[in-house]
Amino acid sequence: MEYDIKNIKLAKRGALRIEWARNNMPVLRLIAERFKKEQPLKGLKIAACLHVTTETGVLLEVLKKGGAKVALCASNPLSTQDDVAASLVKNLKIPVFAIKGEDTKTYYRHIKFALNMKPDITMDDGADLVSTIHRLPFRGHHKVKGGTEETTTGVIRLRALARERKLRYPIIAVNDAQTKYLFDNRYGTGQSTIDGIIRATNRLLTGAKFVVCGYGWCGRGVAMRARGMGAEVIVCEVDPLRALEANMDGYAVMPIKEAAKIGDIFVTATGDTSVIRYEHFKVMKDGAILANAGHFNVEIETGALEKLAKEKRDIRDFVTEYNLKDGRKIYLLAAGRLINLAAAEGHPAQVMDMSFANQALAVEYLAKNYRRLERDVYEVPPDIDKKIAYLKLKSMRIKIDTLTPQQKKYLTSWELGT
Repeated sequence: MEYDIKNIKLAKRGALRIEWARNNMPVLRLIAERFKKEQPLKGLKIAACLHVTTETGVLLEVLKKGGAKVALCASNPLSTQDDVAASLVKNLKIPVFAIKGEDTKTYYRHIKFALNMKPDITMDDGADLVSTIHRLPFRGHHKVKGGTEETTTGVIRLRALARERKLRYPIIAVNDAQTKYLFDNRYGTGQSTIDGIIRATNRLLTGAKFVVCGYGWCGRGVAMRARGMGAEVIVCEVDPLRALEANMDGYAVMPIKEAAKIGDIFVTATGDTSVIRYEHFKVMKDGAILANAGHFNVEIETGALEKLAKEKRDIRDFVTEYNLKDGRKIYLLAAGRLINLAAAEGHPAQVMDMSFANQALAVEYLAKNYRRLERDVYEVPPDIDKKIAYLKLKSMRIKIDTLTPQQKKYLTSWELGT
C-alpha cells in the first residue's frame, strides 16, 4: 500500500486519540452500526481531502465499515495530526498522503496521489481536490459519480464552477446543512479558534481589544467566545445586515482601518482575500497579534508584512515576530493559516459528530441517487438534516415534543385564523 506520512511509529498514540474522539461521537457510532450491517457503500472508492484529525479518523472508520475503499490527503498543509495519519495507515490500511507542515508542492502532489485511485466519490474541504480534478485531463475522472464539500470556502468555489457550467459531477454542500453550519461553524470554530490563539500565545484575553473580521457563522462564534473570555470585541463587516446584527448583539462595529489602530488581537473569518493588508499593518499598535480562522491563508496579506519588516523570527511555536522598520513588532500566528488546526486540534469531537454524520449520510445518498442528479451543487436533503438532529438529541438523552394532529392541521391550512 502506497502512503506518505511522517512516522508510522506514531500509530499507537494516534489510535488512542481516535478512540477518545470516537467515544464523543455517538451519532457516527450509530451510523457505523447500520453501515456495517447494510454495506451501502460496498465497492465505492472515495478520495477524501480533509483535515487529518482524530474526528476524521472516526469518519473514515465509518466509511470503511460501510464497504468503501478510501484514500486520504490533507486539506491544509498545517492541519495534519501526524499520529492520526500513522494510525489510519497501520490500523485501517488506508492510504494517507499527509504530513504536518508540508510545502505547497508536496500538498498538491499528495492530492494527486489520492486521486490515483480514480474515485467514484470525492470528499472535500475547501475544494482543492475537486479543482485539481477540473484542471487535470480526465484520465478516468469522468467516472466520478458525485462529491461532498465540507466548508464555506469550498462551496463558494464549487458554486462558481457550477455557474460557469464547468462542474463535472454533482456535489452535496455538506457545509450548508443546518446541523453543520449552525453548530460546527459557530460553536466549533468559536471554541477551537480561541483555543489555538491561547495555545500559541498564552495571552490573557480579558481586557484585550479583540477584532473579528467577518460576522458569518464562524465570526459569530469567535466573537461570542472572545467576549466570554472577557475581551472587548470589535466586529468589521462589509455586509450591512451582518454589521447591524453584530451591533445589536452588543459589539462595536467599525471599518478595519479604524479597528487596526486600536486592536490587540485580530482574527479573520471572511473566506475572502486581503482582508488585513498593508495600510492596516502601517497603523497597528506595537505587539498586535494576527490570526486567521478562514480556510485559506489569503485573508492576511503576509507579503505586505514581509515588505514592512526589517527582520523576522519564530519566537514561539506558530508565532512569527515581524520586526518592522519603525521599531514596532507584529506577531503572525501559524503563518496566516487556520489557527485552530495549526496550533490546536480543530473542532471538538462532539460538534464534528454532526458535521461528519452529514458527510457519511451524504455519501450514502450519492451512492443511491447519483444517476438522477445534474452537474450542480445541492443542499443536504432536509430529512438527513433532521435525522442527524434527532440522533444527536437522543445521544444527549434529550426528548422533545411532537405536534398533535390538530396542530399539524392548523399549520397546513389557510381557513383557520382568529
